[in-house]
Amino acid sequence: MKERNKLLKPIYFITPALILIGLIVLFPIIYTVYISFTNMNIYHWFNFKIIGFANYRRALFILDSGFISAILFTFLWTVVNMVLQMILAFIIANLLNHKLMKFKGLYKTLLIIPWAIPGYVSILLWRTGIFNTQFGLLNQWLVSLGFEGKLWLSSNALAFMSLTVVNLWLALPFMIVIIDGALQSIDKSYYEAADIESATIIDKAFKITIPLIKPVIAPAVIITIFTTFKQFDIIFLLTLQPGAQTGSTLHTIITYAYENAFITSNYGYSSAVSTIIFIILVSTTLVWGRRKRGLAYE
Repeated sequence: MKERNKLLKPIYFITPALILIGLIVLFPIIYTVYISFTNMNIYHWFNFKIIGFANYRRALFILDSGFISAILFTFLWTVVNMVLQMILAFIIANLLNHKLMKFKGLYKTLLIIPWAIPGYVSILLWRTGIFNTQFGLLNQWLVSLGFEGKLWLSSNALAFMSLTVVNLWLALPFMIVIIDGALQSIDKSYYEAADIESATIIDKAFKITIPLIKPVIAPAVIITIFTTFKQFDIIFLLTLQPGAQTGSTLHTIITYAYENAFITSNYGYSSAVSTIIFIILVSTTLVWGRRKRGLAYE
């Protein structure tokens, strides 16, 4: 009996936590998957019916449903932002670590400011202070230079450029900090040996810097990819906010699911879209984890 109580004691302690996790995490996921197989919407709130995979067929096989265009834009959004973010963060971090650079501490402090300001505040400042058609700083500069002002958020092309700039403004500080820390961990003797061999800056970057910082920044890159893929606030607040739409029709997969859930009140279809998003993210996480374990054993 004593041994039995000793074995059951950890279970007694962990059971409340498991129940809480089940209620907060597992139950919403299971309920969302269940709703995705129904026709629940504003007209069928209590009397909804099971309709099988109809919502999934609509999302994946009906081209004008908007899902395919939303997910293609989401992948484009993620790739473009990550490529630009990595290139710019790498260049800025290297400049901050250059031996001739003065006031490094000041520059690093200033670069952290966009990351420290709440995202909601920064996005609205960009919308009202930078991209505003009449009073925005960009159009005031253009007019003072003799050019015509632009509707920065009205067309899809200009809106995509504007959204990308705002996302870089918010996300770059984090990646710069990570790469900056990784660069400082590299032994300077590698570069001294490269100088003896008359290596160029490109040679140092691709044969010393990038291979050595890759293991350090890899987790941050994965987190940022997921964050960018699930981006909602920038797209929604700049172009899609109810009552303040700008004319852009760009949708990421998250804003598309939100619109179907809370604007058109099609909960069954939105749940199916959310389930597909969940499957994509979980599958990506599992593939990355397996690949990471494989690299660790090599």
